[in-house]
Amino acid sequence: MKKSPLAPDHFPALPMIQGVRFSALEAGVRYKGRADVMLAALDAGTTIAGVFTKSTTRAAPVLDCQTKIGGAADQGAAFIVNSGNANAFTGKNGQEAVSRITLAVADQLGVPQARVFSSSTGVIGEPLPHDKITAKIAQLWDGLSPDGIESAAQAIMTTDTFPKGAGCSLLIDGKQVNIAGIAKGSGMIAPNMATMLVYIFTDAAIPQAKLQQTLTELTNVTFNCITVDSDTSTSDTLLMAATGTSGIDVSGDDSFREALHNIMLDLAHQVVKDGEGATKFIEINVTGAANDADAKTIGLSIANSPLVKTAIAGEDPNWGRIVMAVGKSGAQADRDRLAIRFGDILVAENGWVSPEYKEELGAGYMKNQDLTIRVDLGLGDGRARVWTCDLTHGYISINADYRS
Repeated sequence: MKKSPLAPDHFPALPMIQGVRFSALEAGVRYKGRADVMLAALDAGTTIAGVFTKSTTRAAPVLDCQTKIGGAADQGAAFIVNSGNANAFTGKNGQEAVSRITLAVADQLGVPQARVFSSSTGVIGEPLPHDKITAKIAQLWDGLSPDGIESAAQAIMTTDTFPKGAGCSLLIDGKQVNIAGIAKGSGMIAPNMATMLVYIFTDAAIPQAKLQQTLTELTNVTFNCITVDSDTSTSDTLLMAATGTSGIDVSGDDSFREALHNIMLDLAHQVVKDGEGATKFIEINVTGAANDADAKTIGLSIANSPLVKTAIAGEDPNWGRIVMAVGKSGAQADRDRLAIRFGDILVAENGWVSPEYKEELGAGYMKNQDLTIRVDLGLGDGRARVWTCDLTHGYISINADYRS
């Protein structure tokens, strides 16, 4: 598959996280000639938090993970992930597959089954050939390495055109703390929790309850603010592991929170930039709403509008479609207070097109790969930012052929 034109030049150099080892290989779940299963082994003492899809047709691995979050951290743990098959809408077969896979990992690593978290991504409604995965657990164990995170990122891809990673190192109390994360996602992206599949690791020490609180709060302003196609997956999973091996407790540290926020936002943006068929990366910046919730509702209404997204794909500065998307959102708005900008170009204000606006200015701006649409409601202090991509023929082609 051709790499997205919005993709970064290369996978970033991520800091190694002491207490985590990775392995990836080809199990033949669906794909041939590429890795499709990854294992992350976590040392004893690791706290784990998670955020999951709110879909009412959640996949078996999601349901299993939800029951395990919050357990004791006195023993080791593991994440086991496959691509090519979502193990969703598979009934008792799905539950059995999760049980067999997590038990095989637990036995191989010598950790409790309650500390093995599995994820699956790919086609919905087909039984997961779990035996292909369990047959490879020993080989995955043998291949574990602290520097295998890029291979893990590649193994979890489906229609993704590039592996996604982000990380950083920072000094806290004079000691280095590291954070590294990977993600997959390209289509069926309209998170209502976290998003797609995302795994974040840090050597910081942080109690589980605090880790869960921080992860949930930051999810709401990162992964829950992106959309590719308005469709929420059955399998969305975000897991974060804090090994504590640095010895630095970051429970109340603002610099750690900011660094984690930046990494989560980076990964979220990469998902949008790999949106199926995407050629444009779009930020919707809403201000002046009655409240923050209204601002986000309006932002997502614009970002999810097929008419807005196809206009941008065609580099058509059709600001009337933005007016439409604001109005249909159901959030409070006043036509005569509304202002719209493309970047810094004032397009419309006071219920009418701006006298300063010229169509050629908007058309010229739309030729950029990175676009910002600014909407001010003129009603209050509510604000939100959401991110999306354009909608092209490529999206149709990818999804029409997805199971062929």
